[in-house]
Amino acid sequence: MVHIIDLHFQMDHTIASFVVETTEGPVVIETGPHSVYPQLVAGLQKLGYQSTDVKHVLLTHIHFDHAGAAWAFAEQGATVYVHPNGWKHLQDPTRLYNSAKRIYQDQMETLWGDMKQIPAEKLIAVEDQQILSIGGIDFQAWHTPGHASHHIAWQMGATVFTGDVAGCKIQGGPVVPPCPPPDINLELWYDSVETVRSLNPETLYLTHFGEINDPNTHLDAVKSILQDWGAWMKPRWEAGKSAEEVTPEFQAYAADQLRAAGLDEAMVQKYEAANPAWMSVAGLMRYWQKKSEGAF
Repeated sequence: MVHIIDLHFQMDHTIASFVVETTEGPVVIETGPHSVYPQLVAGLQKLGYQSTDVKHVLLTHIHFDHAGAAWAFAEQGATVYVHPNGWKHLQDPTRLYNSAKRIYQDQMETLWGDMKQIPAEKLIAVEDQQILSIGGIDFQAWHTPGHASHHIAWQMGATVFTGDVAGCKIQGGPVVPPCPPPDINLELWYDSVETVRSLNPETLYLTHFGEINDPNTHLDAVKSILQDWGAWMKPRWEAGKSAEEVTPEFQAYAADQLRAAGLDEAMVQKYEAANPAWMSVAGLMRYWQKKSEGAF
């Protein structure tokens, strides 16, 4: 059974953590940022566990909204499983933290909290298709780049924990794709969506936010909105517009798409908290820049 813990990041239904009960205790998939770690601890307590009962933490990738509190579990003895490309950034998060600090500046602590290093002996780099057998349950790692080079979708039987490869969908709203810099690669992302589809899942669990029971329809929508956002950005990048010029245009475009789908202003703000539109400007413009340079 999968338990969803709402971490109440700025508001409800923006970031989820997942708990799977095993004979070796609870497995946590996604920790969220350290700023809301108390919410995760409280959620575990409601399930009858203490944070010290968690011996295994599975991460889809190392972005703060997914992995920021992993170190807190490692300090209490948990092993943290991560993509090989993310391993070094959790063992020494200096570069990761400083990069985010340049973006978020004085909001860094409020949004994300602390980020401490995880000892190497508490980190395991997981290869593509590797199976972890924990307490009678198998978790298979599928490397799924496109959103991030260090992204894993975790399969547990007919269930897949998708991180960000399957986008964001909140309380029945439309799907939107998080496109932050520096790793956005639309072609790889399309391929990764098809990797998830090939697993024939019955259920997807989205970190932003929750359970999806019509995977094929959902994955079609992910590819469609990725194509839409990429096509919207391309002519503006080709025209030489700066990110500063494009950001308010794109924020309005993304918000109008949500309103057109019937969302009220409160829901528009919830989507913005889970997936800030301004972050996707930088990511998509960098994508077109790298593509023009033949980087991929």
